[in-house]
Amino acid sequence: MSARKTLATTARVLAQLRHDPRTIGLILFVPPILLTILKYAFQAEPQVFNHLAPMILGVFPLTIMFIVTSIATLRERTTGTLDRLMTMPISKFDFVLGYALAFSLLAFLQACLVSLVTLGLLGVTVLGGTAPVLLCAVLAAFLGTNLGLFVSAFARTEFQAVQFMPALIFPQLLVCGLFVARESMARPLQWFADVMPLTYSVDALKQVTLHSSWSGTLTRDVGVVLGFAIVALILGSITIRRQE
Repeated sequence: MSARKTLATTARVLAQLRHDPRTIGLILFVPPILLTILKYAFQAEPQVFNHLAPMILGVFPLTIMFIVTSIATLRERTTGTLDRLMTMPISKFDFVLGYALAFSLLAFLQACLVSLVTLGLLGVTVLGGTAPVLLCAVLAAFLGTNLGLFVSAFARTEFQAVQFMPALIFPQLLVCGLFVARESMARPLQWFADVMPLTYSVDALKQVTLHSSWSGTLTRDVGVVLGFAIVALILGSITIRRQE
């Protein structure tokens, strides 16, 4: 692993994204707009929105970064850019880590903007403070980025990459505890939720919302999300084939 080569990959990805305003808009501006719409959808029940909004900060970053990264990485594969890179003296891990760092930087900007809108303009209160919210949102986006890197290896077209969304993300969304308490679900769904990373991302933000101090449960949730992200990053590097 080379820090110089990793950062060079990060700089290349950021330079490409700079010329793609639609992707930048999707990453930075769509989540705040969706949360604002949700705010006024629950105008008659503000307490429902105040309960849901912090947990959604663990869903939107993961979902959007998953879509963007899977399509961007697939484009590198299908256009031959990845093949050319793999003939150069750069390790597979340098490549995926450089991608992860580039999109994680955008994820941090996204988390800052979404948190500003949610906690400031929309008036949502969390007892744990802004810093833990930012941390949890960035980790969720980091996980989505690495999952996107991994699943791009199993798609041949951009449409196939998007198809992983309902197959991989939607089931987690339904059982993560955002809509219904996990304790109220059928036992098999509880078991499924217990091994899915989105459950812990949502749970971490729930802990930040309800508790003013950092708890052991929050440490566990953050650790699980980070662990899943690292595993996905390693698997993503394994799926890249070295060209001779």
